[in-house]
Amino acid sequence: MPPQIATLVFVAGIAGLFWLDRDRTVRTSKALWLPVIWFSLASSRSVSGWLGMGPHAEIAGQIPDSSPLDQAVASLLMLLELIALFRRGKTVTNVLKASWPIALYFIFSVISLVWSDFPGWGLKRWVRALGDLIMVLVIVTDAQPVAALKRFFTRVGFVLLPLSVLFIKYYPAIGQGWDEYGFRSFQGVTTNKNVLGDLVYLIGLGALWQILTFVRDKDNPDRKRHLLAHGVLVAVGIDLLYIAHCATGTACFILGTALMLALSLPRFRRSTAAVHALVITLALVGSVGYLLGAKALVTEALGRKSDLTGRTEIWKILIPMAPNPIGGAGFETFWVGPRVAEVASAVNGYSMTNEAHNGYIEMYLNLGILGLGIVALILGQGYRKAVSVFHRDPAIGGMLVAILVTAAMYNLTEAGFRMLSLEWFFLLLSVFAAGRVAGLADSVPVSVSAEPRWATHLAGIAARGDKATDGVSSPSSVTARIKRVEPRTPGHLVGNGKHRG
Repeated sequence: MPPQIATLVFVAGIAGLFWLDRDRTVRTSKALWLPVIWFSLASSRSVSGWLGMGPHAEIAGQIPDSSPLDQAVASLLMLLELIALFRRGKTVTNVLKASWPIALYFIFSVISLVWSDFPGWGLKRWVRALGDLIMVLVIVTDAQPVAALKRFFTRVGFVLLPLSVLFIKYYPAIGQGWDEYGFRSFQGVTTNKNVLGDLVYLIGLGALWQILTFVRDKDNPDRKRHLLAHGVLVAVGIDLLYIAHCATGTACFILGTALMLALSLPRFRRSTAAVHALVITLALVGSVGYLLGAKALVTEALGRKSDLTGRTEIWKILIPMAPNPIGGAGFETFWVGPRVAEVASAVNGYSMTNEAHNGYIEMYLNLGILGLGIVALILGQGYRKAVSVFHRDPAIGGMLVAILVTAAMYNLTEAGFRMLSLEWFFLLLSVFAAGRVAGLADSVPVSVSAEPRWATHLAGIAARGDKATDGVSSPSSVTARIKRVEPRTPGHLVGNGKHRG
């Protein structure tokens, strides 16, 4: 098929996916498009990269260049989102309080620049890192947070995954490349196969969440077309994982899928203790298998050497190089200056000059033991809130648990706790979303007699739009305008209000 014809077919297919998944009962904020644009650029290529105007490749020992065009685009997106967040007032404050370890992380990160060798560069990175925080807050502080989360997954997935297939098969100059070992690499809309695998597994888990939601919602007359749209998205994702042969992304997708499917069973829906047992069992089995020598079998099955493609030797070299074990080198400044050349020399020119290929070691190098402790707090609190959400809504709760668990696993072989990392973005999104949804549920007690209060509370939030606050009863006039619904979860009930962009 000629590329031009293939392009028309794929564009029509993308439009068809959006048409199948349409839902006129939901109106999220127009500001939601800005996080979609931000994440799409971060997960694919920058504006200058798409235009062929990007800065030259990074050189060991030098502070990397950045494109003025990319800086202007990022600044504009952040400014527009700050305006949107300012209108949401108390809701933003409540969300930040509910997930205080993330706020602590950003505060400690900027303080760490006091002892950094490159505080100016680190401060630029910190300001840019705020962009991830701002974009995530725009999603979760929407008047209909669950609907906004669904639309974020949908808008990103329906566009980037089909385009990746198009570029790989019909525009190889864009969708294909060569890795550091001289082998052909399939990267799609991204810059390398690892980022493509990361994108696919995260979006794939979001699509699976929506499939499980519609499978349970048998009263929805449009469930078949929604199931078809997200089923196609999962199929495209699996095809991309097979083509790209990304071991980490594939392993995380399999683990997350298995976890979500297991949690959908009635046994786990009835007992949160069973959820903890399942997660602990997975961690113990993985750890015991690693100690008993199963590491070689697993890693080789995923297409890596038994030493994780040289990573273990690199870790032994990097850990002693941390300039400050307590506070690290300073936020995002370990890989700047002479240390980069020292690492390249120590690993005999191994083609990695800007990451440790392990999120925990990366965090230790940049923010030390204190940074690792804060990350542990983020993961722990996020998991606790996600399990709380699971108790009320197994579909979205199962997805949040799966993303948090796979994030912890992902960072064993990749540096995911970094600015503009897809894994970091989704970790922030999952923790904030868990806190937000759990807060909405906790503000109204769950009971059979509380049915009108559920509807009143959540419809009131939607009616107040961007100025919605948690835990405030809505006017009786709103109650009179909403239809009677079953006492279900926030994820099912926030779909009927209107939101002022």
